[in-house]
Parts: sequence; structure tokens; C-alpha cells
Amino acid sequence: MDLETKWRDCSYLQDLIEQPGAVARTLDGLKETDSLGAYADGLRAGRYRRIVLTGMGSSYWACHPLYLRLLSAGFTPVMVETSELIHYELDWLDPRSLVVAVSQSGRSAEIVRLLELARWKSEVLGVTNTPDSPLGVESAYALLTRAGAEHTVSCKTYVATLLALEWLGDALCGAADASLADQARAVVEPMRTYLRQWPAHVAELIPVLDGARHFFIVGRGPSVAAAGTGGLIVKESTHCHAEGMSAAAFRHGPLEMLGDAVFVLILEGDGRAAPLSRKLAADICVAGGRAAVVSPSAEGVLGLPHASDRMRPLIEILPVEMMTLALAAARDKEPGRFERSAKITETE
Repeated sequence: MDLETKWRDCSYLQDLIEQPGAVARTLDGLKETDSLGAYADGLRAGRYRRIVLTGMGSSYWACHPLYLRLLSAGFTPVMVETSELIHYELDWLDPRSLVVAVSQSGRSAEIVRLLELARWKSEVLGVTNTPDSPLGVESAYALLTRAGAEHTVSCKTYVATLLALEWLGDALCGAADASLADQARAVVEPMRTYLRQWPAHVAELIPVLDGARHFFIVGRGPSVAAAGTGGLIVKESTHCHAEGMSAAAFRHGPLEMLGDAVFVLILEGDGRAAPLSRKLAADICVAGGRAAVVSPSAEGVLGLPHASDRMRPLIEILPVEMMTLALAAARDKEPGRFERSAKITETE
């Protein structure tokens, strides 16, 4: 039986295919508001000493490009998992901290607790896919994604969140890029074209991944977001061991694991990262490991659709998602089916 027939009712696959639509809907819903202008004014006037970016899982990793953007704009961003923030880093919560809390459900256990602890201490800007959630209702301002219902592993909510955070970065920095909307619209159809070819992508990857038992997804700069999310979703959707980390961190220890059972997916990244990424791939192969580079110049499943640098984080997760389908197919499992956890984590 072919995979298209076998997985015709697979919720995860349908969510993957709907990612371009999620991006388009989220873009259509993003509007300039006086409220966010007030926060930007407050940052410039020194009303806030820092911006705290927080979330869990893919919501946490999605904050990384915004963290870099705010840092380059001269602000003092802090990026911390919500679980650590609410138990060990509560000192970040004070009247001069602006908290950007990200959660697709808006009701995970950590986010609910954060809202309780931040009340009367810090203003919270919420980014969520669920308007009637605690985060959507109780935030000082809620920025809504419009990914639609997502049934299993984070995918369309992740790319929609990345776009919303790009837009939020423009608003907070007070330096809106007028072409951001055009760049986002331009990436929708290339994403759609890439995803339509998923059966061919899976067939291409199955022999490439054959025999591997340990998977690493690595990148630098904004690509760390896809690396971290990639390690998470491979574990969630296929139950295979995978880790996502910076490409530099891979050299500090994991390099010792190299062998035929280890496969490293390297996200080439932007112009600063690309030479280092290609060198890492070459060094891994010389050391007897297996590596592949995701790049606009690659062909087939590893070739990124055309996009601007700002939209790269939205598309470089796509080959990782194809990897999850290939690993599931090779193991004769339905991808994205939770067996021990659930879509919303309601227990700390």
C-alpha cells in the first residue's frame, strides 16, 4: 500500500500540508495597533529594562530569531523556558520587565502559572493560536496566530508563530520593514509546492537515513530555532532519539559519538553561518559520520524553497518534517501519534 493511501487519515500529515495556509491566514490577521506602539514607546523611553521571551517546546525555540533581532536593536532580551522562569528565575518578573509569552494552546500548565505570578508585577504580551485561552484572555495584549486547529505535533502553529514574532519584532523595535508582508506572501506558494512533493521527499530520505539510530539537527543564528524544534518533533512524531542544538555545541562533545549509526542534519543558515556549516559537514564525513546540509543550493528534499533571510526560519523546518515522515515510514508507524503525552501539557 502506498503512503498516500496508508496515511490519508493521518492528522499530522494534514497539518504539515496546511502550513502554507496557516502562514497566509496569520499574515492576513496581523494589523498595526496603537497598543503595541505604546509598548515600543515604553522601550525607547526606558520604561522597561528588559524583554523576557518565554515558552515551552517549539514555542520556546520560536523565540530565538526575535531574541537575536531585539539584541541587534540594542535592547536587553532574556530568553528562558517558562518552567525555569516560574520556579527559579522569578526575579525577571518586575514592573520594568516586558514579558512576551508564547504558547499555541495558551493554557499549558507553565503558562497558566506564569500568568498568576506576573499579575501585578509584569505586563505580558501573549502570542497564541487560541484566543479564548488564559493567555489570550489575560494578557495585557494578545497577538493571535491563525493556524487553525492543530491535532498533533507542532508544525503549522510553529511557522505561524515565527511569522507573528517577526511582525512583533518590527512593532517593538519601531522600525517596521514595509516589505515584511510581501516577503511572507512570497513564501507561501514555494512552501506549498515543496509540501506537495512529500511522497518523493520521503522516498528520497528513507535510504539516506537507513541504519541511523541517533539524529542531530544543528544550525547557527536564527537557524537554532529550527534545530531545537527539529530535535523535539523527531522525538515526538517518530519516537526516535534526536537532539537539536547549535552547530558549535555539536563540536563540544557530540562529535565524539560519530559513527555509522549517527546522522547529522545541518541547517546551512545565513551568509555568516554557511561557511561554518559546510565545514562541519565535511569534518563529520572525514571522521566517519553521516551528514547532510539543508540549503537553497541543494536539490530534492534538502533544497530549501526560495525565501528571504527573514523568512528562512519558516521554511528550513520543512526538510526536518520530511525526515519525520521518512523515519515513521521506515518503521511502519503512523507519524505524529502521541502514545504517552498529549497535545496540551497540563501537568508540570
